[in-house]
Amino acid sequence: MIDPNSLIQNAKSRGQGALNEYDSKLVLAAFGIPVCREVLASSADAAVAESLKMGFPVVLKASGEKLAHKTEAGGVVLNVKNEEEILSEGRRLLAIPGCESLSVQEMIVGARELVCGLTRDPSFGPAVMFGLGGILTETLKDTVFRIAPLTLYDAKDMMSGIRARDILKPFRGEEAVDTELLAKILVAVGAIGLQYESIAEIDINPLKIRRDGKPVAVDALIVLAS
Repeated sequence: MIDPNSLIQNAKSRGQGALNEYDSKLVLAAFGIPVCREVLASSADAAVAESLKMGFPVVLKASGEKLAHKTEAGGVVLNVKNEEEILSEGRRLLAIPGCESLSVQEMIVGARELVCGLTRDPSFGPAVMFGLGGILTETLKDTVFRIAPLTLYDAKDMMSGIRARDILKPFRGEEAVDTELLAKILVAVGAIGLQYESIAEIDINPLKIRRDGKPVAVDALIVLAS
Protein backbone atom coordinates (compact mmCIF):
# COMPACT_ATOMS: atom_id res chain seq x y z
CA MET A 1 0.00 0.00 0.00
CA ILE A 2 1.34 3.41 -1.01
CA ASP A 3 1.81 5.90 1.84
CA PRO A 4 0.80 9.34 0.51
CA ASN A 5 2.67 11.08 3.30
CA SER A 6 5.94 9.41 2.26
CA LEU A 7 5.45 10.57 -1.33
CA ILE A 8 4.77 14.10 -0.13
CA GLN A 9 7.73 14.25 2.25
CA ASN A 10 10.12 12.74 -0.32
CA ALA A 11 9.00 15.32 -2.88
CA LYS A 12 9.51 18.16 -0.42
CA SER A 13 12.98 16.88 0.51
CA ARG A 14 13.91 17.11 -3.19
CA GLY A 15 12.63 20.69 -3.33
CA GLN A 16 9.60 19.89 -5.49
CA GLY A 17 6.60 22.20 -5.42
CA ALA A 18 4.31 19.47 -6.70
CA LEU A 19 4.06 15.72 -7.13
CA ASN A 20 4.58 14.45 -10.65
CA GLU A 21 1.60 12.94 -12.45
CA TYR A 22 2.56 9.36 -11.58
CA ASP A 23 2.85 10.05 -7.83
CA SER A 24 -0.25 12.27 -7.87
CA LYS A 25 -2.26 9.35 -9.22
CA LEU A 26 -0.81 7.05 -6.55
CA VAL A 27 -2.21 9.40 -3.89
CA LEU A 28 -5.61 9.48 -5.61
CA ALA A 29 -5.69 5.70 -5.94
CA ALA A 30 -4.90 5.34 -2.23
CA PHE A 31 -8.21 7.09 -1.56
CA GLY A 32 -10.17 4.88 -3.95
CA ILE A 33 -10.24 7.27 -6.92
CA PRO A 34 -10.09 5.32 -10.22
CA VAL A 35 -6.98 6.14 -12.26
CA CYS A 36 -5.82 4.85 -15.64
CA ARG A 37 -3.14 2.17 -15.83
CA GLU A 38 0.28 3.77 -16.08
CA VAL A 39 3.89 2.59 -16.21
CA LEU A 40 7.09 4.65 -16.29
CA ALA A 41 9.79 3.73 -18.82
CA SER A 42 13.35 5.04 -18.82
CA SER A 43 13.83 4.88 -22.59
CA ALA A 44 11.91 4.67 -25.85
CA ASP A 45 12.83 0.97 -26.14
CA ALA A 46 11.50 0.32 -22.64
CA ALA A 47 8.31 2.21 -23.54
CA VAL A 48 7.84 -0.15 -26.49
CA ALA A 49 8.10 -3.15 -24.17
CA GLU A 50 5.60 -1.67 -21.73
CA SER A 51 3.21 -0.76 -24.55
CA LEU A 52 3.24 -4.33 -25.84
CA LYS A 53 2.34 -5.56 -22.36
CA MET A 54 -0.44 -2.99 -21.97
CA GLY A 55 -1.80 -3.30 -25.51
CA PHE A 56 -2.19 -0.65 -28.19
CA PRO A 57 -3.37 2.04 -28.53
CA VAL A 58 -1.67 3.83 -25.65
CA VAL A 59 -0.99 7.37 -24.49
CA LEU A 60 2.64 8.44 -24.27
CA LYS A 61 3.66 11.35 -22.03
CA ALA A 62 6.85 13.08 -21.00
CA SER A 63 7.44 12.70 -17.26
CA GLY A 64 9.69 14.66 -14.92
CA GLU A 65 9.75 16.08 -11.42
CA LYS A 66 9.62 19.64 -12.74
CA LEU A 67 7.54 19.02 -15.85
CA ALA A 68 4.04 20.02 -14.68
CA HIS A 69 2.63 21.48 -17.91
CA LYS A 70 3.18 18.63 -20.34
CA THR A 71 0.59 19.64 -22.93
CA GLU A 72 2.01 23.12 -23.42
CA ALA A 73 5.47 21.57 -23.92
CA GLY A 74 4.19 19.13 -26.54
CA GLY A 75 4.68 16.32 -24.07
CA VAL A 76 1.46 14.35 -24.62
CA VAL A 77 0.80 11.97 -27.53
CA LEU A 78 -2.62 10.33 -27.74
CA ASN A 79 -3.69 7.17 -29.52
CA VAL A 80 -0.23 5.76 -30.25
CA LYS A 81 -0.90 2.61 -32.29
CA ASN A 82 2.38 0.84 -32.96
CA GLU A 83 6.01 0.31 -31.95
CA GLU A 84 7.40 2.69 -34.58
CA GLU A 85 5.33 5.59 -33.18
CA ILE A 86 6.46 4.77 -29.64
CA LEU A 87 10.11 4.87 -30.71
CA SER A 88 9.91 8.11 -32.68
CA GLU A 89 7.64 9.98 -30.27
CA GLY A 90 9.45 8.57 -27.24
CA ARG A 91 12.79 9.94 -28.44
CA ARG A 92 11.19 13.31 -29.17
CA LEU A 93 9.61 13.48 -25.71
CA LEU A 94 12.84 12.56 -23.95
CA ALA A 95 14.47 15.59 -25.64
CA ILE A 96 11.98 17.98 -23.99
CA PRO A 97 13.71 19.97 -21.21
CA GLY A 98 12.77 18.48 -17.85
CA CYS A 99 11.69 15.10 -19.23
CA GLU A 100 13.27 12.30 -17.18
CA SER A 101 11.22 9.30 -18.29
CA LEU A 102 8.25 8.26 -20.39
CA SER A 103 4.80 7.53 -19.04
CA VAL A 104 2.93 4.79 -20.90
CA GLN A 105 -0.80 4.92 -20.17
CA GLU A 106 -3.86 3.04 -21.29
CA MET A 107 -5.98 4.95 -23.80
CA ILE A 108 -9.34 5.71 -22.17
CA VAL A 109 -12.05 6.01 -24.81
CA GLY A 110 -15.01 8.33 -24.21
CA ALA A 111 -16.47 11.57 -25.54
CA ARG A 112 -16.88 13.40 -22.22
CA GLU A 113 -14.31 15.08 -20.00
CA LEU A 114 -14.94 16.50 -16.54
CA VAL A 115 -12.68 18.21 -14.03
CA CYS A 116 -12.49 17.97 -10.28
CA GLY A 117 -9.98 19.23 -7.79
CA LEU A 118 -9.26 21.07 -4.59
CA THR A 119 -8.12 24.51 -3.51
CA ARG A 120 -7.62 25.97 -0.02
CA ASP A 121 -9.78 28.92 0.94
CA PRO A 122 -7.88 31.10 3.44
CA SER A 123 -10.96 31.35 5.67
CA PHE A 124 -12.80 28.05 5.21
CA GLY A 125 -10.10 25.55 4.30
CA PRO A 126 -10.18 22.90 1.56
CA ALA A 127 -12.80 23.47 -1.13
CA VAL A 128 -13.70 20.81 -3.70
CA MET A 129 -14.19 21.88 -7.32
CA PHE A 130 -16.21 20.13 -10.02
CA GLY A 131 -17.13 21.05 -13.59
CA LEU A 132 -16.70 20.68 -17.31
CA GLY A 133 -13.19 19.49 -18.08
CA GLY A 134 -10.56 19.14 -20.77
CA ILE A 135 -9.75 22.15 -22.94
CA LEU A 136 -13.11 23.72 -22.06
CA THR A 137 -12.34 24.22 -18.35
CA GLU A 138 -10.68 27.62 -18.64
CA THR A 139 -12.75 28.74 -21.63
CA LEU A 140 -16.27 28.08 -20.32
CA LYS A 141 -15.52 28.27 -16.57
CA ASP A 142 -18.45 25.96 -15.82
CA THR A 143 -17.41 24.89 -12.31
CA VAL A 144 -18.84 24.80 -8.80
CA PHE A 145 -17.18 24.66 -5.37
CA ARG A 146 -18.09 23.19 -1.96
CA ILE A 147 -16.20 23.31 1.33
CA ALA A 148 -14.98 19.91 2.57
CA PRO A 149 -15.95 17.57 4.10
CA LEU A 150 -18.54 16.54 1.52
CA THR A 151 -21.37 14.07 1.89
CA LEU A 152 -22.61 12.06 -1.08
CA TYR A 153 -25.63 14.38 -1.12
CA ASP A 154 -23.31 17.42 -1.33
CA ALA A 155 -21.40 15.84 -4.20
CA LYS A 156 -24.55 15.08 -6.18
CA ASP A 157 -25.79 18.61 -5.55
CA MET A 158 -22.56 19.89 -7.09
CA MET A 159 -23.27 17.85 -10.22
CA SER A 160 -26.61 19.57 -10.66
CA GLY A 161 -24.97 22.97 -10.17
CA ILE A 162 -23.06 23.15 -13.45
CA ARG A 163 -24.67 24.57 -16.58
CA ALA A 164 -23.61 21.55 -18.63
CA ARG A 165 -25.21 19.02 -16.22
CA ASP A 166 -26.99 17.27 -19.09
CA ILE A 167 -23.60 15.89 -20.07
CA LEU A 168 -24.06 13.44 -17.19
CA LYS A 169 -27.00 11.85 -19.00
CA PRO A 170 -26.67 9.30 -21.85
CA PHE A 171 -24.55 11.02 -24.49
CA ARG A 172 -23.93 10.18 -28.15
CA GLY A 173 -24.52 6.46 -27.66
CA GLU A 174 -22.60 6.35 -24.38
CA GLU A 175 -24.06 5.38 -21.01
CA ALA A 176 -25.11 7.93 -18.41
CA VAL A 177 -22.31 8.87 -16.02
CA ASP A 178 -22.08 6.67 -12.93
CA THR A 179 -23.02 9.47 -10.53
CA GLU A 180 -22.60 7.24 -7.47
CA LEU A 181 -18.94 6.66 -8.36
CA LEU A 182 -18.50 10.30 -9.35
CA ALA A 183 -19.91 11.40 -5.99
CA LYS A 184 -17.47 9.12 -4.16
CA ILE A 185 -14.60 10.66 -6.13
CA LEU A 186 -15.61 14.19 -5.08
CA VAL A 187 -15.96 13.10 -1.45
CA ALA A 188 -12.52 11.46 -1.62
CA VAL A 189 -10.91 14.61 -3.03
CA GLY A 190 -12.24 16.54 -0.03
CA ALA A 191 -10.97 13.85 2.33
CA ILE A 192 -7.45 14.12 0.89
CA GLY A 193 -7.45 17.88 1.48
CA LEU A 194 -8.64 17.45 5.07
CA GLN A 195 -6.10 14.76 5.90
CA TYR A 196 -3.05 16.37 4.29
CA GLU A 197 -2.60 20.06 5.03
CA SER A 198 0.65 19.86 3.06
CA ILE A 199 -1.44 19.55 -0.12
CA ALA A 200 -2.34 23.01 -1.43
CA GLU A 201 -4.16 22.04 -4.63
CA ILE A 202 -5.42 19.02 -6.53
CA ASP A 203 -6.18 19.16 -10.24
CA ILE A 204 -7.75 16.13 -11.96
CA ASN A 205 -8.23 17.19 -15.55
CA PRO A 206 -9.50 15.46 -17.42
CA LEU A 207 -11.60 13.09 -15.42
CA LYS A 208 -12.49 11.05 -18.47
CA ILE A 209 -15.84 9.29 -18.77
CA ARG A 210 -15.62 5.85 -20.34
CA ARG A 211 -18.29 4.77 -22.79
CA ASP A 212 -19.83 2.69 -19.98
CA GLY A 213 -20.21 5.85 -17.86
CA LYS A 214 -17.36 5.12 -15.43
CA PRO A 215 -15.14 8.13 -14.58
CA VAL A 216 -11.35 7.65 -14.62
CA ALA A 217 -8.61 10.14 -13.76
CA VAL A 218 -6.30 10.25 -16.79
CA ASP A 219 -4.25 13.28 -15.72
CA ALA A 220 -3.62 14.68 -12.26
CA LEU A 221 -1.44 17.19 -10.44
CA ILE A 222 -1.05 17.66 -6.70
CA VAL A 223 0.53 20.98 -5.70
CA LEU A 224 2.26 21.10 -2.32
CA ALA A 225 1.98 23.89 0.23
CA SER A 226 5.08 26.04 0.50
